[in-house]
Amino acid sequence: MMQYVVAICCSLFALQVVAQFNEAQRFNAFGAFRQPLQQTSQPLQRSHQCPEANGRYPVSGQCDAYIECRDGVSEEKLCPDGLLFNEKAGVFTYPCSYPIDVECPQGRTSLQAAQSTDECPHQFGYYRLGDASHCGQFMNCVNGKGFVFDCPEGLAFNAATYRCDWADQVPDCDAEAFLGFTCPPEARVEGLGQGEARFFRSPHDCQRYFLCLEGRPRLHTCGEGQAFNELTNACDGIENVTSCYTPQSNYRQAQPVTLPPPPPPPPTRAFQAFQQQPFQQNPFHQQRRPQPLDTRGSFRF
Repeated sequence: MMQYVVAICCSLFALQVVAQFNEAQRFNAFGAFRQPLQQTSQPLQRSHQCPEANGRYPVSGQCDAYIECRDGVSEEKLCPDGLLFNEKAGVFTYPCSYPIDVECPQGRTSLQAAQSTDECPHQFGYYRLGDASHCGQFMNCVNGKGFVFDCPEGLAFNAATYRCDWADQVPDCDAEAFLGFTCPPEARVEGLGQGEARFFRSPHDCQRYFLCLEGRPRLHTCGEGQAFNELTNACDGIENVTSCYTPQSNYRQAQPVTLPPPPPPPPTRAFQAFQQQPFQQNPFHQQRRPQPLDTRGSFRF
């Protein structure tokens, strides 16, 4: 009898193991639920062969499309408008990046049609605003909506790096027109060559100055309470720059602060109690009327 019980238990255990194995086949290596084969074997728009069971691979001739393979099943996908497929992206990283981070090889330069809006030329991207003389503003487009940003003073937006850079380092920016300053021609001295850097105080604000490198200007600003000293070619205390102290100069000088007079000290607690309680006369010190003097029985001298 015991042998039959053992055999039945072994059979039930074997059936349970087989059931768990079949259930495990419905999940992929990443733990995500995988549809049955008859549902994933639908014909695709274009048939692609997966080099490996899992991975992302470029589409021939197109730079913003890619093939995603999962368990040997391929699916062609398209990046959002304005982004390109990045082959170097990791497995757990979003595969679409900005154009400055992607190099599309020759023969794979086709792109999808632009999905422009009233604000953006593409759904995603960074774009400079203004012409060559107004280079300090750019726009970031996200889902077709534009967000405008300003570069720090004196810097221009560089479309090649998506950063704010010196105006003379941005190819499509006219640094002289953008900054409103042109470096004076440098006098050459025989045998000494041409200097590398020159400093010039701004003609409009003594707290600003221009650094000229190879004849191109760069704007710099001194800190609060400082001005550019032409004698030392550096920022100095504004009280040390006599040429800056003029009625026409618009330097930012700290204004004296006038403090109000201190309030009178509050009364002491005993004085407050004396003021709050009404005066009560002591009944033992009431005023008495004078009494006549009884001289009877007194001695006379």
